[in-house]
Amino acid sequence: MRKYIIMGVQGCGKGTQAKLLCAGYDLTHLCVGDIFRWNVQNHTKLAARIKRIMASGNLVGDEVVEEIVRRRLDEHDWNYGFVLDGFPRNRPQAEFFLESYDIDATILIEVPDEVTRERIQARRLCAKCGLDYNLMFHRPAQDGVCDVCKGKLVQRLDDNEEAIRTRLKNYHEKTAPIIELFKRKELVVVVDGTRSPDAIQADIRRQLKLPQV
Repeated sequence: MRKYIIMGVQGCGKGTQAKLLCAGYDLTHLCVGDIFRWNVQNHTKLAARIKRIMASGNLVGDEVVEEIVRRRLDEHDWNYGFVLDGFPRNRPQAEFFLESYDIDATILIEVPDEVTRERIQARRLCAKCGLDYNLMFHRPAQDGVCDVCKGKLVQRLDDNEEAIRTRLKNYHEKTAPIIELFKRKELVVVVDGTRSPDAIQADIRRQLKLPQV
């Protein structure tokens, strides 16, 4: 069983790399952001609060996030392991996780802020099926229309300029420093996120010493 955390500022390519890793080794992608968006799309009790916080670019409170992560991990549908994406984002969340769970490695994708801004502003999401696009790397055949279900492509709620500035500030002040906590516990793999997705994935697998598949 393989259990990893993948970290880095939003727009660095965490989701893409997590999905490639999961596809290659039959792991489960546990994306906290996707769980939040599911709540918003399905108008759950948490939806209104999450929507308001995400739109401002701020982080959802520790108690809510920890409950969501614990509930998701307790489902135990990750027979061969998981890649946890989007958690932890600050020291209390990291301490909670390290006290409660064991992991094999933390993967850190590093990308300069200016590249992050360009990538985030180019992201689009299908309002119907939820498929992710990025106008820099993965453009739809028809502008503004999903290739799969023909739904409308929209900008994510939390991808406006003000929210991006807030997220970058939160990341540098609250998330980046917790890498030191993980370095004391287990392997931290650091990769350059400005390269192609395939090159980044190859580097991650090499540093994790994963078998070729």
